[in-house]
Amino acid sequence: MKLKEILILSALVALTSSCGSEETQTQSVVDERVEQVKITPVSTRTVTREFETSTTLQAYERMNISPSVTGNIEHIYVEVGDVVKKGDTLVRMDQNQLITTRIAFANLQVELKRMESLLETEAISQQAYDQIKLSFDQTKQSLKFLEENTIVKAKFDGVISAKNYEDGELYSGQPILELVQISTLKALINIPESFFPQVRKGLKVNLTSDIYPGEVFPATIEIVYPTIDPMSHTFSVKLRIPNKNNLLRPGMYASSIMNMGDDEAVMIPYQSVLRLIGSNERYVFLNDNNVAKRVFVTLGDRNDEFVEIIGDDLQVGDELITIGQAKLVDGSKINIVE
Repeated sequence: MKLKEILILSALVALTSSCGSEETQTQSVVDERVEQVKITPVSTRTVTREFETSTTLQAYERMNISPSVTGNIEHIYVEVGDVVKKGDTLVRMDQNQLITTRIAFANLQVELKRMESLLETEAISQQAYDQIKLSFDQTKQSLKFLEENTIVKAKFDGVISAKNYEDGELYSGQPILELVQISTLKALINIPESFFPQVRKGLKVNLTSDIYPGEVFPATIEIVYPTIDPMSHTFSVKLRIPNKNNLLRPGMYASSIMNMGDDEAVMIPYQSVLRLIGSNERYVFLNDNNVAKRVFVTLGDRNDEFVEIIGDDLQVGDELITIGQAKLVDGSKINIVE
């Protein structure tokens, strides 16, 4: 081999050796890199469990004024929006049948007294008396029925919300009026089955409405329905809502907030939680003998700057990396600073 070729080959070998040495040194620097971090021991905090959902308010009581007798409507005493009291007369139907029955009842009262006197002297048989007594009782019931359905009165305090006839029109079956109670309202809400042990009759609930910002309306659970819906895995409760100032109305949309009591839960700073790129998985880093250990977690309720961790992924006393975690990968060497 010529001297020139030998020199060129020697230079190439030297160059190759030099490059390999530099790559090894670079990798070594990466492997020896130590990230500066701060840690916080994992601990528990007292959290207040709340359940919030939306609902539509309903009148606590609703009554369609639909008499059980047919005929002309003689007079309607109220208009839409009128406030009525229990016992107020709302509608008077045609009175011909009522008047006839009153006359018949009055005659039967006189006849019954006469028959009682005759029965005492044994001037008539018990059977004859019983026949008159039966007619009297039947007419009495008919009179009561006609009085209730000819002179129709309010069954509770409320407001007239609909009127479908005018005086003199023939009543055809459609409700003449609609009476709703608004001094007290109700609402039905569905609650996840996991809260069933905590929910009971008498539990306090707060309602809010966008119509009245800052206002809180107290309510109470009146009925807890005893079965769980197998499709939605929820159960229903009925709320009783006092409406003293009549600010709320049936049909309004409202949010309900229910306090389910206090509980101890593992809570960590929300800033320590990272999200895996391309997914919704969340994870944190723990200190494992000065090495970063990635742990995937399931988040629960958030309370200000802290978030609940559901499950056993973190234990009380674990050293959670709270500053510097964004620069870490699983297995990174770390140095803990104060």
